[in-house]
Amino acid sequence: MGRRTMQGGAAQALLLMGLLAAVAGAGCRDNPPLVGASGRLRLSAGSVTFPPSYAGQTREETVRVLNAGRSPLSVTWTRVEAPFTVEGLPERLAAGEAPVRIRFAPAAVGTYSATLVGTSPEGGTVSLAISGEARPPPECPAPGTCFRATFDVATERCVAVALEDGTECDPGNECVLNGRCLGGQCQGQERVCDDGNACTTDVCNPLDGCTAVPAPPCPGDGQCRVGVCDPATGCGLAKAVDGTFCGAQRGCDVADVCVEGACVVRDLPDGFVCAPSTPCQEEGRCQGPVCARPAALALEPDWRYDAAEWSRNLHDLMVWPDGSVTLSGFFSSPLLDATGEFPVSAQGTGRRCMLWNDRLLCMDYPQQGTVSLLERHTGVPRWTFTLTEARPDLAAQATTMFMARLAVMAPDRLAALFEAYPANSAQDTQCRVYFLVVLDAKGGLVSGKLLEDPLLSVCNHPHPFGLVSNTEGDLFVAFSPTVNTGAPLEAGAPTLLLAYSADGVERWRRMLPMAGGELGTVRGLLLPEYASTPLSTQDGTELGTVAELGRAVATRNVLVPSPAGTTVNPEGGEAASSELKGYAVPGLDPLWTYALPGGQRFTSKEVRLADTLPWGAQGPETLVLGFASAGTTPTLVGVRTRDGSEAFQCPLSYKPRSVQQLFELGPESLVMMDGSNTCGQCDPPFSTSQARFQRFPLKGLRPTAAPWPGTFGGPGHGHHELPVSEAP
Repeated sequence: MGRRTMQGGAAQALLLMGLLAAVAGAGCRDNPPLVGASGRLRLSAGSVTFPPSYAGQTREETVRVLNAGRSPLSVTWTRVEAPFTVEGLPERLAAGEAPVRIRFAPAAVGTYSATLVGTSPEGGTVSLAISGEARPPPECPAPGTCFRATFDVATERCVAVALEDGTECDPGNECVLNGRCLGGQCQGQERVCDDGNACTTDVCNPLDGCTAVPAPPCPGDGQCRVGVCDPATGCGLAKAVDGTFCGAQRGCDVADVCVEGACVVRDLPDGFVCAPSTPCQEEGRCQGPVCARPAALALEPDWRYDAAEWSRNLHDLMVWPDGSVTLSGFFSSPLLDATGEFPVSAQGTGRRCMLWNDRLLCMDYPQQGTVSLLERHTGVPRWTFTLTEARPDLAAQATTMFMARLAVMAPDRLAALFEAYPANSAQDTQCRVYFLVVLDAKGGLVSGKLLEDPLLSVCNHPHPFGLVSNTEGDLFVAFSPTVNTGAPLEAGAPTLLLAYSADGVERWRRMLPMAGGELGTVRGLLLPEYASTPLSTQDGTELGTVAELGRAVATRNVLVPSPAGTTVNPEGGEAASSELKGYAVPGLDPLWTYALPGGQRFTSKEVRLADTLPWGAQGPETLVLGFASAGTTPTLVGVRTRDGSEAFQCPLSYKPRSVQQLFELGPESLVMMDGSNTCGQCDPPFSTSQARFQRFPLKGLRPTAAPWPGTFGGPGHGHHELPVSEAP
């Protein structure tokens, strides 16, 4: 085969490439300068704007300086004044890039700017505009009287620090003098109140200071000496009125009665008062051997208010210690002194109200996310607390803040549960967040915290259907999911029970397989409405078994659940229960069963405790009151808590519109509500209804001082266990 030869053009190309390679190789060895080469000076950005900062805070950004050519550049840079600093500016920049750090460290509030200019004879000129703003640090509200809160610019968060022990502080209580911080709590000396009258009880109101109220009756000896009080010396004993019963025999022919301070047996004369009167029946008098009594008369109302006639959504009532009445409703204006000659309507609207420190306390008054204390005669707010203003850090976690529940913890401590939509959620969300806040008597913030639990993180509108505190100020909350989307809310299952100490520290939590409801507490027992087992307030363990507790009432010695199967819902239902049962406190052993006469049934879940006015030497008795009926006639029934015996039955003269849905006691009066047409065992109960209210005279009875006198804590819906002086 013949050998092929290259064409002339190809040969010349190869020769040229060889020459170029030789030249390049020589250049690498001797590193002579490139002839005609040039560099290009550039920046990775034309400007740097720092995010808003705070005085004392340092922010940093990075900019790259680039040499786009192949030969090094000499660069000179202008000076940048404080609060900006620049590090890493290259004076000699090889091909490639170099990082430059720019810092913004303002010492004072203001808006700042600067321009950095770099110049290279071989690469041209570049400039960088730098700007930053230093804002004043936000105010940090103190989480309590004995704390100082400052803004940490490094973490951009408020940091609370307890004040030094001994620092002066405001205890938020007129009954505490010389307040000083101790361990983060404001403590001081108890104000001593003494009006010099041994026959009054000197008390201190946290808002108003010292006051005096009539002292409880002095005790007798149970025989023929009765208690008397002398303003100078206090309680003593005096001879009982002749004819006072003093022993077991109480017939009109043979009776143990007092004569000249001694208990003797006598044959009582005709006309002798042998039995006390009841609210509907005059006293009994002897006629021969018989204690004859006139027939019971129906109790007639002496006041009525029909909210429907006034087109007002009123469906809750509170009776003040002096007997005056306040009506309220779901986002309605409270009506103060409703039974008086000139009722006063508050100017704003509230979601739910109760009595505290001789004032009216209302949720979401005058707007959502607030709680206000109103003067009882004028409806003018004494103070208003707004969580979003007091704790912006909590507010940042939520939107559309409003209130869920209130509970009295002590005369100078109030628990307020705030409810909100989580931040960045839609308005129709079923997700919720809750904040537990403790306030003092003057509306000052004691503590506030976000409540967290897996049950609360599920988007089924978990809700606090129960909230209560005991005499120690411990707080108990019952959360449950809801089975509907709109108010009033109906509770589902399970129920989460949370227990907190008086200073807001969690003590225990439990999950129970039942729907949520109201809570009561008495002598170490926690009473969930739909449970058949009370729980220990100490650790949540079960303590004994009873019928369903319902809305139980309790003296120090006897607990009485609601009549089984009853309700307060407007449709009522077939009345099936004819019994009340009493259980020992705290052991819960069965004590007694009261049975209605044939044909009668209890109609309402509501029961209350009342004390009789003293009669003879026997002193007052505590009665449980409930409603029954035979056919359509409503009847008020009084049963003695000591033994379950019947004290009276009083027919009521009115035509029912529903079951008896709510009632409270005043001095020798009963105020009752019926006619609400929405759910009463929901939250809020009877929402948006226009109910009817009536007051009945209740001669010889007064509200009891029992530890748990009724639903929501009894008169005023106080949501707390009442302290009583009786020994355990």
